[in-house]
Amino acid sequence: MQPTGSGELHIGNYLGALKNWVSLSREGVYDSLFCVVDAHAATSEYEASEMPTRIFGTALSYLAAGLDPDRCTVFVQSDVPQHMELAWYLSTVTPMGDLHRMTQFKEKSEQFKQNVNAGLFTYPVLMAADILLYRATVVPVGNDQVQHLELSREICRKFNARFGEIFPEPKPKLTVTPRIMGLDGKRKMSKSLGNAIDLFDEPKVVEKKLKGAFTDELKLKMGDPGRPEVCNIFTLHTALTPAGEVQQIDAECRSGALGCGSCKKRLTETLNAELGPIQARAAELRAQPERVLRVLESGAERARSIATQTMADVRQAMGMNVRAPQS
Repeated sequence: MQPTGSGELHIGNYLGALKNWVSLSREGVYDSLFCVVDAHAATSEYEASEMPTRIFGTALSYLAAGLDPDRCTVFVQSDVPQHMELAWYLSTVTPMGDLHRMTQFKEKSEQFKQNVNAGLFTYPVLMAADILLYRATVVPVGNDQVQHLELSREICRKFNARFGEIFPEPKPKLTVTPRIMGLDGKRKMSKSLGNAIDLFDEPKVVEKKLKGAFTDELKLKMGDPGRPEVCNIFTLHTALTPAGEVQQIDAECRSGALGCGSCKKRLTETLNAELGPIQARAAELRAQPERVLRVLESGAERARSIATQTMADVRQAMGMNVRAPQS
């Protein structure tokens, strides 16, 4: 995830990806690496003096949400320069036409018309490098990143076809709720759009934000039974509320027995119960910032050790190694 704003994440980040990361790391099936992608964040204009705080805030959010450095590797992208080196080599097998087709590039170009830079255009190549550098086989993502991951798979195939089988082809692993809409019900949740609930919002703030959140307008205007499948409040329930209760909410909403206000009140209680332990861990980490820094230092050391071996193999495959010319 990019360190944007204060760096501290919102519930869209948490429910769409981070909660899934925690579950995967606890299962112990995969050797998991999780990265704060600060180099990606450089594609948007920012104050350099604020970036360290943003990076720290994102890393703190990772750990507070439950990522355990004893079970996974947590590090900062720019601490492993091989990400940028591999991105350059991968760019040589990436057609420009494929990059032009990326939906996120089109959206970002429209959103940031004053700063449509080359880094924004080649963002997916660096994302491919983030993945392939560790020879990842599974990548947990939200569905907004599936297109980028498919390009990563295509880049992987093109590189292997030209230089030999260096990388496995990564596959996506989606969450139950892979896309979390904002409180306006129209766009993806984002702090910059002002439609987010922050991971560290106090209970009263959560309650106030949810009270003003978008609900099924057809139900409100026409007096018809609700349509939970198009209601973002219901989507959040599916991510947070036990399955049996979700089924009950679904039935009561469709019959009109459950009003929007009551539905939001239930969600407020469930969400605050979920966020409480996360916020308590965050408070502990803020009081001992050196703990976060030690995790990042140790994580970067391990990531670099993997990246060094991968790049040695990449350079060898590409002929990027010094040797005496053959006679």
